[in-house]
Amino acid sequence: MPCSWTTTPSGPRGPAPAPWCQDAVMAAAAVAAPEVLRECGCKGIRTCLVCERQRGGDPPWQHPPQKTHRFIYYADTGWAVGAEESDFEGWAFPFPGVTLIEDFVTQEEEAEMVQLMDCEPWKLSQSGRRKQDYGPKVNFRKQKLKTAGFQGLPSFSREVVRRMGLYPVLEDFWPVEQCNLDYCPERGSAIDPHLDDAWLWGERLVSLNLLSSTVLSMSREAPGSLLLCLAPSGFPEALVEGVMAPSRSVLCQEVEVAVPLPRRSLLVLTGAARHQWKHAIHRRHIEARRVSATFRELSAEFGPGGRQQELGRELLQISLSFEGKPL
Repeated sequence: MPCSWTTTPSGPRGPAPAPWCQDAVMAAAAVAAPEVLRECGCKGIRTCLVCERQRGGDPPWQHPPQKTHRFIYYADTGWAVGAEESDFEGWAFPFPGVTLIEDFVTQEEEAEMVQLMDCEPWKLSQSGRRKQDYGPKVNFRKQKLKTAGFQGLPSFSREVVRRMGLYPVLEDFWPVEQCNLDYCPERGSAIDPHLDDAWLWGERLVSLNLLSSTVLSMSREAPGSLLLCLAPSGFPEALVEGVMAPSRSVLCQEVEVAVPLPRRSLLVLTGAARHQWKHAIHRRHIEARRVSATFRELSAEFGPGGRQQELGRELLQISLSFEGKPL
């Protein structure tokens, strides 16, 4: 008997949810959609293992030079610390704007979500990914959008959105777009460093990581330097209480910050992490099938008092009906 994520709605987030189904099969979700893809959705310089095999080579542009200095983000302190056996081992700098909520969903919930996603068609996308889009059709270059065809977020996301509102960082978060991405090592899935649009999408970028753990790699191309502190003994606990004064620096363009994303965790990017640091998933960090669901809210231009508040109100009404199908 299929599980159900539906609740009796009494508002955008509805009342307390019905008990979760316990008969979801975790293994089935983890191995869903195992077909061998003979086609890919790559364009331009983007490639995946499928088209690389077809072209008979591994193009040099697929593997850009790695950043010189690697730092690891620690969610319990909010600091990025130099990797072991590196030139900056033991050196750290504050890395604000990252919130990581572990075990946001249970194993049973995860399995059911992926099962429901796999009941809908996946479209081929760039760099070995597949995608499902729930949102308006947008031309970011011309800053235009159309609501035609957009029926809302999927029904199973009602509970996800309701649960987000239980956390202070997301208590007023109302998404108008959900993008599901499917990664697998057999296709060489990855996503290049990028910043999300800021004309339509708002301050918070929220992503749910399912089926396997991975690493979000963050980099910054802007000029300038980062001031580093020597982490005191007792790291990482000691960082919570304080660090020594800055006494070393490193060029921003030479730094990559690795943010570990545990399976079933929820990531929230705000501030500098949202607007200044590009984020990416490298091919080498996809070791098993991974599915992500990314949720985006409206920018101030589409909010109350904004220039396009009426359009924003319409988008919210459609989105929070939770009656959507992928476009």
